[in-house]
Amino acid sequence: MRLRGLGHPTTNWVVVRIHGFGVDWLGWRWRMTSTIGAGVAVRRAVEGDLAEILFLERETSTAPHWGAAEYRGMFAEGRGGVRRCLFVASAGRAGEAIAGFAVGKAVGEQPGVEAEIESVVVRAEARRLGLGTALCRAVMGWAVSEGAREVDLEVRAKSAGAVRLYTGLGFVGVGKRPGYYAGPADDAVVMRCVVGKTGGGGGGGELFPE
Repeated sequence: MRLRGLGHPTTNWVVVRIHGFGVDWLGWRWRMTSTIGAGVAVRRAVEGDLAEILFLERETSTAPHWGAAEYRGMFAEGRGGVRRCLFVASAGRAGEAIAGFAVGKAVGEQPGVEAEIESVVVRAEARRLGLGTALCRAVMGWAVSEGAREVDLEVRAKSAGAVRLYTGLGFVGVGKRPGYYAGPADDAVVMRCVVGKTGGGGGGGELFPE
């Protein structure tokens, strides 16, 4: 699997190139209009994507549900405190309808940055095409650029497909939260992946699980 960065350099975007199970950072302020394998495109979201993101989130009952204002806040390039990233993916070339999105969070400053994949949503008819994997890797790469050495996430215990996805990305179970989810009720499995041996903003880390 390979993700190639295309387009012209600009600000506020990220370019990554994915080779198998690792990510090489080409630059942390470059536009990303990228394709993966046979017809999967991933890029940083912009405000013009908000309507599609909200529609997809609302039609996915198990997704975290946030307001439009919370998503708009993810487009800001903040430093310190809580930072979030928002990636979108399409099952085709860049520019086609959004079929999935992912949200990542980073808290704190180096060397104690804590990072988390907060949400991964893929439209039902676009699943098993590699969008979930590509979105997760994009968030993990962003976490490395923020200085994180580990990425955490929570997943429904009964969601076998999601657990397989995260396990394949190098995550391992580190805890459980009984009754964490409602509608439908389920326990949460806490998973973690080591993503950077050195950490460091601007691409200093390595996104190869240890």
